[in-house]
Amino acid sequence: MSLPKINPTTTKAWNQLESHFNKIKEVRMQDLFIEDASRADFFTLEWQDFYLDYSKNRISKETVDLLLKLAEEVKLKEAIASQFTGERINQTEDRAVLHGALRDFDHMKPEVKEALGQMQDFSKTIINGSWKGYSGKEIKTIVNIGIGGSDLGPDMVTEALSYYKNHLNVQYISNVDGDHVNEVLKKLDRETTLFIIVSKTFTTQETLTNANTVRKWFLEHASETDIAKHFAAVSTNLEAVSGFGIATENIFPMWDWVGGRFSLWSAVGLSTCCAVGYDNFEQLLKGANEMDKHFKDTDFSENMPVILAMLSVWYNNFFKAETEAVIPYSQYLSKLVPYLQQAIMESNGKSVDRNEDPIDYETGTIVWGSTGTNAQHAFFQLLHQGTKIIPTDFIGFSESLYGNQDHQNKLMANFLAQTEALLQGTEGTEVATNFRKFQGNKPTNTLLIKKLTPHSLGSLIALYEHKLFVQGIVWNIFSYDQWGVELGKKIGLTTLEAIESDGNTKNASTNNLLKKISM
Repeated sequence: MSLPKINPTTTKAWNQLESHFNKIKEVRMQDLFIEDASRADFFTLEWQDFYLDYSKNRISKETVDLLLKLAEEVKLKEAIASQFTGERINQTEDRAVLHGALRDFDHMKPEVKEALGQMQDFSKTIINGSWKGYSGKEIKTIVNIGIGGSDLGPDMVTEALSYYKNHLNVQYISNVDGDHVNEVLKKLDRETTLFIIVSKTFTTQETLTNANTVRKWFLEHASETDIAKHFAAVSTNLEAVSGFGIATENIFPMWDWVGGRFSLWSAVGLSTCCAVGYDNFEQLLKGANEMDKHFKDTDFSENMPVILAMLSVWYNNFFKAETEAVIPYSQYLSKLVPYLQQAIMESNGKSVDRNEDPIDYETGTIVWGSTGTNAQHAFFQLLHQGTKIIPTDFIGFSESLYGNQDHQNKLMANFLAQTEALLQGTEGTEVATNFRKFQGNKPTNTLLIKKLTPHSLGSLIALYEHKLFVQGIVWNIFSYDQWGVELGKKIGLTTLEAIESDGNTKNASTNNLLKKISM
């Protein structure tokens, strides 16, 4: 069974939504709250420790009904079943999409269970100090070398779970920029550092360039045989990894049914597992699995990923909003937005549908944002008084981790006040001049989670994974391939040849720039 291939604009629900949009587009949310005293209660969802308030959206009950009707007409339920049963829904690459299987402890694949056991044993020896470097010293620093999904996910989660970290110092090298790798290296001690190279093919240009630079640096004061004590790898290319000098027992698997941007749940997350310990890593997986079950088994009207996705479709395709902001009110989640940018924009940035036809409607949204309250003093001016519609997700935690209640009260006051201000504006109050006037009527979702734990973080990440899946189904695109990454890489190889040989390319502009670089 393949995914449905339904152009959403041909559905009855889409046409009804267009008519409905023309009736509701000028309606102000302030009036909707006045007209319906139950609005704040009706447009909410509760699931475990998650509370979603989506009442501050430019919607009515009819809007939601029509959006869910659209989800049914594009056969979202069947698509969800296809993914979770292992159908090869990534048809352009002929692969299944089973990152959910990495965290399904009820029906765990034997190879996944074995890999988790390997991660548990490996991380335990690093953390308890029984793993020794070439000089007999314990490992104090872990450095992950990867790029894209082999970097963004683990880096984000490790940062997000800083409160739960042990004594290990965990660093990430990703950019092929030589200044990046050298800035990290100058702070390291060879005798107490272990490097994890993450590359499915072990041929990724950026990762292998950085890995070889690190290897050369390491061998300035160590021998080839010492590599086995200071390097591990996550890869499928066993021959290349062994040729690098990495011991077989320190090679961790990857599978073609897990896309890079959804791989943090696998051995790609080994650096995180070392940073927070296996028990916390397992809780991360279990939290994600709980969200998987919610997404798979819950009616669309009570389904958090579905509701969030359909609201995004509403703004993207009917209000023509081009961007969405994500504002986590936790500094621990400072790297969440870059992670979501890859997950969402690499997945749904497509202009050809599943029938291989050009698309004449909007697909992927641009995702951006930062942490509150920092963001308030940076770009919130645009949210409040700008001319653009920017639907925004506010993510907050009702309990702080260190328990400083004064800080927490002020953080939560800002968290709640901003969504109210974006809704209400200065309506009902007198302002001295129009410069001080706020129109309000700016849409937001408020996601309140009890506490930032490995479990709740796993659920949060999985929530956005499923949201982007739903969007892709509605837009009739293949969300799990990434052909858009390839062209620039291919041209880059030709350009590199020109740089190294003082030659030219076929492009006059590029040739002029090459001359400037070589001056």
